[in-house]
Amino acid sequence: MSKTTSSISDSLETPTLDAESPTLLHSISSYGGYAYVRMSSLAAAGDIRAAEAVREMAWEQLHSGPWHSVLPVWRDAYSMACLQVAKCCYENGEFKEALRALDMGIIMGGSLLRKDLDSSVVKVSEKARLVKVDDGRCKDFGGSENRLVDLEFDVSKVLQLLPVKSLASKLVVKRSALSLENFLKDHYLAGSPVIISDCMAHWPAKKNWNNIDYLLRVAGDRTVPVEVGKNYLCADWKQELVTFSEFLDRIRSNGCSPGGPTYLAQHPLFDQINELRRDIFIPDYCFTGGGELRSLNAWFGPAGTVTPLHHDPHHNILAQVVGKKYVRLYPASLSEELFPYSETMLCNSSQVDLDDVDEMKFPKVQDLEFVDCILEEGEMLYIPPKWWHYVRSLTTSLSVSFWWSDGESSSPS
Repeated sequence: MSKTTSSISDSLETPTLDAESPTLLHSISSYGGYAYVRMSSLAAAGDIRAAEAVREMAWEQLHSGPWHSVLPVWRDAYSMACLQVAKCCYENGEFKEALRALDMGIIMGGSLLRKDLDSSVVKVSEKARLVKVDDGRCKDFGGSENRLVDLEFDVSKVLQLLPVKSLASKLVVKRSALSLENFLKDHYLAGSPVIISDCMAHWPAKKNWNNIDYLLRVAGDRTVPVEVGKNYLCADWKQELVTFSEFLDRIRSNGCSPGGPTYLAQHPLFDQINELRRDIFIPDYCFTGGGELRSLNAWFGPAGTVTPLHHDPHHNILAQVVGKKYVRLYPASLSEELFPYSETMLCNSSQVDLDDVDEMKFPKVQDLEFVDCILEEGEMLYIPPKWWHYVRSLTTSLSVSFWWSDGESSSPS
């Protein structure tokens, strides 16, 4: 990115970093990070090469073993380095590079310096937009019709892509503006899936997220993690870090990239990008049972992206904001018949590939009872805990999942 025509007199304020830096550097030193500590003093003085060097040192520590084994101090060290890089870039007018450094700190770093990262993102984003206005590269997107998803939809073609027996048996019950009392009695306590319609009309996301120009304006320069490949059970599946604008380009080219379809899946996007968080509301149903919200994740990808058959530990509302999805659900009572993987990391996933069932290995799977549906724009699907579900995007799709716990088990797990 080119420098601004005038020098930047202000700088990013990092009050938490300023206060915590001595203690954090002492901790890093105690774990052998002497080189990091030496270079960090140069980085704090505005030396961009030193800042990039300490970021690389911390990055190597983050990848020294399994993620769960990484010492928390190195995650905070990575956040510190990302802030130092961002401060240097900001003062040089390199706002896109500053945003990438901050996003990397948010995605990969620890929690100690999160407030500084978030406040810096706000300031850098605002400055970047002002520069675009000055350069004539920014326009008013309010009336744009540059839609992400066309409303036309051919059900007959879609049926040819779905697993055997899809939409031919029992459909998920659908209720319009379901009352909290009836949701509690008929679905939450009964452990019964339901589609709830007419509950998202007030969400700004309903209008905003089907507008490509809006998405580019609020998130185009932000860095996000994406999955590349058929799904996470495949050997060639991998993860990448790309800008949101590059991700949108892949979706507009039918989701293609050299390694296969690209999917932003189960990512806490709304913790990262506040403008998108303000476009949605937590459904009242998520407070049923007196529990607490455990996670709020985005699922964004092209037609054909698949989440293979699996189950989750919490109550789940899947809100379909843009596009359509096919969802198939099997009750928890059929777990043995769905052959979960024995490995700990995959024990909530089925060995059965519904897109290509191995009938020699799983001869009875096709006879198991299930419910399914096409989840339409503006609908929410309640999935009870432990219910197995398979999900396929029928169009480019943008969904939000809300996980919440039971009241009696609301302590952190």
